[in-house]
Amino acid sequence: MRLLIIGSMDGQIGAASQIAMARGAKVRVCEDVDSGMDVLRTQGADLVMIDVRRDIKTFIERLEAERIVLPVIACGIASDASAAVRAIKAGAKEYIPLPPDAELIAAVLAAVTAESHSIVFKDPRMAQSLKMAEQVAGSDASIMITGESGTGKELMARFIHRKSRRADKRFVAVNCAAIPENLLESELFGHEKGAFTGAVARRIGTFEEAAGGTLLLDEISEMDVRLQSKLLRAIQEKEIDRVGGNQPVKVDVRILATSNRNMEDEIRKGTFREDLYYRLNVVTVALPALRERPLDIAVLSEHFIKKYSDSNGMPTRPLAAETRQMLTRHVWRGNVRELENTMHRAVLLASGSEIGPEAIILTGAPIGTNPDPLVAQAASAAASVMAGGARGGLVGKTVAEVERDLIIDTLSHCLGNRTHAATILGISIRTLRNKLKQYTDEGMPVPPPAGGEIDRAAM
Repeated sequence: MRLLIIGSMDGQIGAASQIAMARGAKVRVCEDVDSGMDVLRTQGADLVMIDVRRDIKTFIERLEAERIVLPVIACGIASDASAAVRAIKAGAKEYIPLPPDAELIAAVLAAVTAESHSIVFKDPRMAQSLKMAEQVAGSDASIMITGESGTGKELMARFIHRKSRRADKRFVAVNCAAIPENLLESELFGHEKGAFTGAVARRIGTFEEAAGGTLLLDEISEMDVRLQSKLLRAIQEKEIDRVGGNQPVKVDVRILATSNRNMEDEIRKGTFREDLYYRLNVVTVALPALRERPLDIAVLSEHFIKKYSDSNGMPTRPLAAETRQMLTRHVWRGNVRELENTMHRAVLLASGSEIGPEAIILTGAPIGTNPDPLVAQAASAAASVMAGGARGGLVGKTVAEVERDLIIDTLSHCLGNRTHAATILGISIRTLRNKLKQYTDEGMPVPPPAGGEIDRAAM
């Protein structure tokens, strides 16, 4: 645990540091936001505790602008309730009153470092995948983790890291699908000051941040093929070049990668380099879909019921027998992620002594033969019209037109946020961007991107 403290904290900085170090944290102290940002760019941290008298709103805005993601905790004198409210509104996750309480600081540190990534299972199919993961975890070999969206690929990556010789070092995850292509290189390799517009200072990338530990390249099949060649060199040579830099930097990381696609199909299509695939795919750990591990549905349901009952301060109700049957019959297109959302809703909606079928709202439809979820959704919408499910305005349109309207309406609903829209539509961010570029080229109005996103459809 690396803790960064910013500000004097009403003279209590020494006490807070001692408490944190006694709990195993490595503490770094900075006087102001500027020096704190320098530490985060060059060394990183897992948690920030900041004096409430500092400009927390501006600090968090700067974190967002530079894509630095970590929890921020505000600290101030116990009697200043208005400062606490301002800090939370500005984006702080918690407020700790001063003088510091040892148990409270310990609880915050524990919450950040708590093991919330346990894998719950009972089905032999999942046990087989875990056995394979444990077998290879002790090596430094690169591992490809495959499976549908929502099957728990990042959880498996964290499991491998915990079982590895690097467990006491950092685990750093990069979502290759969520970061625009022109920023992903900087995210991975870092950049020098002035390397591009917005590069206000040198910043290390995730390769350097994960030094000695594990780097997860999540949904690597979404990475642009031009960047793949630089990644291949970094893995082969064990050195990286910061964007705008002229001095190679040696790195020591263990690479894990995930994908929800068939990588051999991506190679045939020319969207993924074959040499990079074989470099990453020393071992493959394949995760079964939830519908292929039916014995896990009930145990996962109970796990999520307890989790969300506790977090919402509600009683933990058991599943009714008919509810178990209902859950087992469902095909779970969204896999464990969909089941978790379903059980969260059920905890909030249940009213009796058990969670009955009336509290279960299932989403999605059975998986069909069409591999394109957009076409499937568009066809479903058109079919509802043909069956009399009145959706005026769709009759007479082609499936392509319905697909276009579905994308544009979803994007408008998400206020232009491409990542959220792609998640709702069940497609990759790359597919969404390609569709939007097509519509832009055709002269169709496309909602502008949300703040912080780049409109790649217009590029």
